[in-house]
Amino acid sequence: PFSVSPPMSQSCTIRTRKFITNRLLARKQFVIDIIHPGRPNVPKAEVTEKIAKIYKADEQLVSVFGFKTAFGGGRTTGFGLVYDNLNSIKAFEPNYRLVRKGLKEAVKTSRKQRKERKNRAKRVTGIKKTKILAGQAAGKK
Repeated sequence: PFSVSPPMSQSCTIRTRKFITNRLLARKQFVIDIIHPGRPNVPKAEVTEKIAKIYKADEQLVSVFGFKTAFGGGRTTGFGLVYDNLNSIKAFEPNYRLVRKGLKEAVKTSRKQRKERKNRAKRVTGIKKTKILAGQAAGKK
């Protein structure tokens, strides 16, 4: 009753559309369409590897995110960025994505410390608030 599909169905097709070269942020950006019949999903590592090959870039400079699988499966859509160099990815990419890629170390603070800092910042306004938040961040590193 249940048949295992051959390895051929394990392949996937990656297409990009809405391609823009963003000079201000030193990157290429596009929507990624992945067609993967007979397969529940495609790992981000595999997508990153194939996008890097398509755009002749290093895998470290490729950032993919926001994938949504269509109802019924077989098709996934997400967003991709290919940065021009390592400095631009470190400057413009959000910290959480840099941590995922291993380009930055995650800041380890306890939940209680974060809550105390937030509540201390509530009591002051203006420049004093930025000093409290900056001082706290500098003290934790």
